[in-house]
Amino acid sequence: MKTNETILNDAAVFVANLLQKETPEKYFYHTLEHTKNVVENAVLIGTGERLSEEEMVVLRIAAWFHDTGYVKTYQGHEAESAKIADNFLTQQNVDSEFRTKVSACILATTYPQNAGCLTEKVLCDADLMHLGQENYFELATKLFQEQKNAGIRKMSKAEFQKKSVQFFEEHSFYTGYCKSTLNETKAKNLEQLKEKIKKREEKAISSKTYSRGVDSMFKLTARNQINLSQIADNKSNILISLNGIIISIALVTLVSKFKQESTIIIPTVIFILFSLSTIVLAILSTRPYISKRKFTKDDIQQQKVNLLFFGNFYQMRPEDYEKAISEMIDNNPYLYSTLTKDQYSLGIVLARKYKLLRWAYNVFMVGLIITVAAFLFVFI
Repeated sequence: MKTNETILNDAAVFVANLLQKETPEKYFYHTLEHTKNVVENAVLIGTGERLSEEEMVVLRIAAWFHDTGYVKTYQGHEAESAKIADNFLTQQNVDSEFRTKVSACILATTYPQNAGCLTEKVLCDADLMHLGQENYFELATKLFQEQKNAGIRKMSKAEFQKKSVQFFEEHSFYTGYCKSTLNETKAKNLEQLKEKIKKREEKAISSKTYSRGVDSMFKLTARNQINLSQIADNKSNILISLNGIIISIALVTLVSKFKQESTIIIPTVIFILFSLSTIVLAILSTRPYISKRKFTKDDIQQQKVNLLFFGNFYQMRPEDYEKAISEMIDNNPYLYSTLTKDQYSLGIVLARKYKLLRWAYNVFMVGLIITVAAFLFVFI
């Protein structure tokens, strides 16, 4: 009869050849590497739990065979794994009691796990030891990709993560060794998983789309405000040009006649003063204003800055501005909020411009009336 060590070596060779040849290419998680990791985990936990020599042999053989059933079926692979192990052990002339223990260990890994003896508990913990390890997310990605490619579970990444959270919360390690060494890391992995779900949901909310009507509204409003600003600038230019000509003529023609006609001094001065005031108001209405305020990173993070107006960002560093813009375009509510602020800012500038322009026209009109009245009074 073969020794336990010989059977173990033969089992390792048999399983390695089987998995290398028959594991589907779409399987990224349940591979020979995973099986080797489970065997190592089983030995580590079994040693920590002080299993007997015979129990360790049962455990190691069960660990080698526990996922061999995947070469035949995905759902219910545990039963197939137990059959493959039993057939192998039968060929090795192993007694039925030993084979039964190995099969029981393999079947105990069926989800939800239902382990009885300590050997079964050790194998269950070895199979799911990655829940409490730092490389959990790397392995979880492989499992998700495997299930997706194999067409086993058609679910999104978000659904997979939610199922994983449920799995974490329902699972508990059996052995004292795993509880003392893995529970802390397992709790951290669960918190990171929940945080990923939270960020994904926030991103989904922030990336909600708006109708074309909203985009058209912003475009139309911006175009109208720009047109109104151009109209105001044109009117200001007319006033500046007209009054500049008036002042030039007045200085050339009227001032030279002050000695001959001293009575026209007052009407002429009134006329020049009102024209000069009109020019000043017209210039003020077109004079650009640049904010001197420096915005902090907190202001940008709290979305208090209109990043679309040059007066707000011209003092920012290029890398800070690029990062802020990148965050804004990835967040639709933030983007549309900025567009709204930009429209409001344009409206404020436009209102100030038209207010000064209105005063310029009023001054010009009043100046004409008073000047004409003064000249009439002088001549009469």
